[in-house]
Amino acid sequence: MIELRHLNKTYENAEPLKDVSATVNDGDVIAVIGPSGTGKSTLLRCINLLEKPTGGQIFLDGEEITARGYDARRARRKMGMVFQSFNLFGHLTVIENLMIPPMDLLGKSRQEAYDAGIELLRRVGLRDKALNYPDELSGGQQQRVAIARTLAMDPEIILLDEPTSALDPTMVNEVQSVICDLSRTGKTMMIVTHEMNFARSISNRIFYMDESGIYEDGTPEEIFERPKGERTRRFIRQLRVLEFTVDSPGFDFVEAGVKIDRYCQQNDVAPKEKYRVRLAIEELVQQILLPRMPAPDIRVAVEHDPRDGSTAVSAAYAGERFDPKNTDNELSYALLMSTTEELTYSYDAEKELPNRVALKVR
Repeated sequence: MIELRHLNKTYENAEPLKDVSATVNDGDVIAVIGPSGTGKSTLLRCINLLEKPTGGQIFLDGEEITARGYDARRARRKMGMVFQSFNLFGHLTVIENLMIPPMDLLGKSRQEAYDAGIELLRRVGLRDKALNYPDELSGGQQQRVAIARTLAMDPEIILLDEPTSALDPTMVNEVQSVICDLSRTGKTMMIVTHEMNFARSISNRIFYMDESGIYEDGTPEEIFERPKGERTRRFIRQLRVLEFTVDSPGFDFVEAGVKIDRYCQQNDVAPKEKYRVRLAIEELVQQILLPRMPAPDIRVAVEHDPRDGSTAVSAAYAGERFDPKNTDNELSYALLMSTTEELTYSYDAEKELPNRVALKVR
């Protein structure tokens, strides 16, 4: 139904979307997740043509809606959008908010629009609020009215941009319940959300967005239980990460040590564990890897999991296959192994840094 081909969106000081390609099938319910500032809302606004893409193409039912001269109103008749803010007309009653769009845009009679609006309010649990004004409703109720107003246009596709982010936590469940009911109607939906449990329960696909694009696309089980991408894994597991790259024989390990100390302090890493983190990096990177590399390229990462308090260290590096256990520096390897519960080595020739060592600090 929707096809994105090499989509780009550039602002003066930012590029939220870069070479994004994806297909959204009829009936898909896609949750769009990822860190703030990774283009999630921009993606929805480009699909709905509220933002004009800088480059690339968008196809809707096989027709290019980004083509020069295309009337955006034609696409919007098929797509409804629910925003973070409710955008209701304060001078109109709830039922009038639902009646005006189908009367003005679809040519429905006043009676047809009224009957359909009352039925939609019943579906979202607000039949008794039809004659109230928006400011007489709670935030959760206003958002449910906004959803009902979108449905009044009978769209084939519904785009929801953080529909619960502006709500008090006590109101989130009531809106999520309405969206869950809506997801079972067979309509195509894309939902930007920061609620991970909600994303997992409502969708058949997940877009994890990072690095200005769809970094990983998969089922909820794949994304939440078996993520393939490193950034996906860190986001899903809420890992706190410190990264630095050793790119010269004279790399300043003293400064790196200061950063590690600060990172450990900020994340409440125990002193003994902090010592093992620093020892692991010193023995692995300084004593084992660096002497083998005239032009080093070693990407070091420290990951702390606040859920169980565990800390891991990894190093990805260039060059031929080299497993640290094959080092001639037996003392450093023994010290390295004393810091870890588990150490794994892998090699993937397709990657920029094909060697990778990962260890879990004791």
